Amino acid sequence: MLAFIHWDVNPEILPGILPVRWYGLLFSLGFFIGTWIMAKIFVNENRPESDADAILIYMVVATIIGARLGHVLFYQPDYYLQHPLEVLQIWKGGLASHGGAIGIIIALYLYSSKRPDQPWLWILDRIVIPVALAGCFIRFGNLMNSEIIGRPTDVPWAFIFERAYVADPMTPRHPAQLYESITYLIIFFILGAIYKKQGPKLPQGKLFGLFLILVFGMRFVWEFFKEDQVAFEATMEFNMGQWLSIPAVLGGLFFFIRSYGKAGTPPPFPEINPNEDKLKK
Repeated sequence: MLAFIHWDVNPEILPGILPVRWYGLLFSLGFFIGTWIMAKIFVNENRPESDADAILIYMVVATIIGARLGHVLFYQPDYYLQHPLEVLQIWKGGLASHGGAIGIIIALYLYSSKRPDQPWLWILDRIVIPVALAGCFIRFGNLMNSEIIGRPTDVPWAFIFERAYVADPMTPRHPAQLYESITYLIIFFILGAIYKKQGPKLPQGKLFGLFLILVFGMRFVWEFFKEDQVAFEATMEFNMGQWLSIPAVLGGLFFFIRSYGKAGTPPPFPEINPNEDKLKK
């Protein structure tokens, strides 16, 4: 037992003083750092820097609504049909990353439809860079909450999640949240390096497709190390997270391959007055 990592972290940052959770802090941090990154990208490509703030609003709303509805529809539809008012009680937990991804894709389509200088794939290719980093923060927040825990194991780096809501909290388990968090951080650096090299010349759909392939491909792998989220998954060959990841990877392959054809030609580099934001104010 002493050879394993005993994880007994309080989910609250200052228990009894400030009821703010690590998860909420990391969730918010991912969005605000992501907005800063997007602002830098917009400046680099002669788009209005202020649009990064507009994207933040779209992203926050889309992530919360999409992730919540994803959990409701994919994981516990029967329960929420019987308790419809609890759909709104997101503070009780229950957010699905696949639903969040769908929500973001739809929201950014609506965003881009109002801005002809920022096509849908152009936005998606850039937003996936900070989204990968946000995924890293969110999964680390899951670790701080002792949730989405891994299956029992005897590897030297196994965690004993003493605060986990399981029948056997003293059983060493895979730190699956940490596996995913580190994976998303690596993907963030990969996407960032490609963007830094190609910048405005980046073929449309390339980074978005690569993001889907890497994130959901690795999500499929890490699901083998996790405990099932809901009871019905015990009878499935692949769990719900894996089944939902398959179409995402296939979609990623489509956009990645497509980016090497004529359809992947990047939009023209606009010439915008650098003082435009200041003039608007």
